[in-house]
Amino acid sequence: MATTADIPRLEMLQVADMVAREKGIEREEVLEAMEQAIQKSGRAKYGLEHDIRAEIDRKTGEIKLLRYMQVADPIENENIQVSVVEAQRRNPEAQVGDFLTDELPPIDFGRVAAQTAKQVITQRMRESERKRQYEEFKDRIGEIVSGVVKRVDYGNITVDLQRAEGVIRRDETIPRESLRVNDRVRAYIFDVREEPRGPQIFLSRSHPQFMAKLFTQEVPEIYDNIIEIKAVARDPGSRAKIAVLSHDSSIDPIGACVGMRGSRVQAVVQELQGEKVDIIPWSNDTANFIVNALAPAEVSKVLMDEEKNKTEVVVPDDQLSLAIGRRGQNVKLASQLTGWEIDIMTETEESERRQKDTRERTELFKATLDVDDVIAHLLVAEGYATVEDISDSAVEDLAGVEGFDEEIATELQRRGREYLEKRDAELAERLASLGVAEDVVNAEGLTLAMVVALGEAGVKTLDDLADLASDELREIVGESTIDNDAANAIIMKAREHWFADEAAPADEAKV
Repeated sequence: MATTADIPRLEMLQVADMVAREKGIEREEVLEAMEQAIQKSGRAKYGLEHDIRAEIDRKTGEIKLLRYMQVADPIENENIQVSVVEAQRRNPEAQVGDFLTDELPPIDFGRVAAQTAKQVITQRMRESERKRQYEEFKDRIGEIVSGVVKRVDYGNITVDLQRAEGVIRRDETIPRESLRVNDRVRAYIFDVREEPRGPQIFLSRSHPQFMAKLFTQEVPEIYDNIIEIKAVARDPGSRAKIAVLSHDSSIDPIGACVGMRGSRVQAVVQELQGEKVDIIPWSNDTANFIVNALAPAEVSKVLMDEEKNKTEVVVPDDQLSLAIGRRGQNVKLASQLTGWEIDIMTETEESERRQKDTRERTELFKATLDVDDVIAHLLVAEGYATVEDISDSAVEDLAGVEGFDEEIATELQRRGREYLEKRDAELAERLASLGVAEDVVNAEGLTLAMVVALGEAGVKTLDDLADLASDELREIVGESTIDNDAANAIIMKAREHWFADEAAPADEAKV
């Protein structure tokens, strides 16, 4: 049987060098793995309770098996500790905390010991290789890599990247794309995680940045930062939009991305399995950018609500289907590209809605302010929508309406305030008879009129309010008075006491 002394010294170092080259890891890591394997066999022979360590001389390859004993006072474990008196008998300078070593005879590498050593070395090699792979790829997130399809399991694709393996999950592939074993494939690294079974390199062919990186490879001006990709949106395998900006006024960003006879964009389209790509000029003006993003549809008007990050886009009647796109694809991509929620309506719909709003507001002012049709129309044309708008505005602003003077403005405000006081008194009286709980009356976001409407609909407690869905709340109080986001906020606020009640028993249980 071979012993540690029988193994040729230089051969040990040659084996370490060879393994290090094959696995692409450091020679030192291989030697440490060998030491750990010899150490494990040594402990199996001399006893696991002892502190036995193996050392390989990095220059000569000589192997030593040593037993370590730490100087301690008092002694807690006789197997790994030695008293100060005994230690100083062997070494007069020994102090508490120092180590004494005894060289042990070489061990015989029987079949079991050799197999154990091999397993330890193999495990350490795997760990070192995983660490190397993680260190190599963790800083490459955002790059495109090329590899060969190694396995296809239920739509999940394992890609051989030569020095590592990557995974394209089924939801990260391009729909209807068929990749087979040994096919060459390019993909985008969007995540690298260090997990027990090794680094997991997650690849994607459907990620928006995959298309952006493909353009970077195909268009030198993008690579040189003359043209910048500002935004990307994709419906993988079908259609995509990319917004570009040129930092050089003499270079057309769209022409540069398209290339001579479309060569550059066609190279990207081919890699994306025929995905149609719209190249959009980016603009600092949000409204202009939204118009560009809805291409090829023409846009008549853009109405923006910056607080809600929503915009209404008016298009000619014959452009509606083009603006929305097949299955809403064009407007969805434009919304992703711009970061705005986009609603599309035709000129006819917008005109009808405007006429309806004008008619309703005119009738409101005629009924509440006791004015004729002309004055009511003038107020609506000036942008006043409610009686509150009139009562809260400055007299000078009202007097500035064409045909008005200060006397008319003052009288309109007086009538408006009288109407609101009378309405609030009636609502308060009605509310008192409904028996609505105080916490509902004081709920943030609800007006007195809304609370009365809720009471009349049987919503009288905080639990009743919390049980509502947002569309139910809007239906009760009037869809025109509150939007979906505000309705959700009111309901979630009403539900807060539920979670507080659930947390209380848990806290009591801890006590």
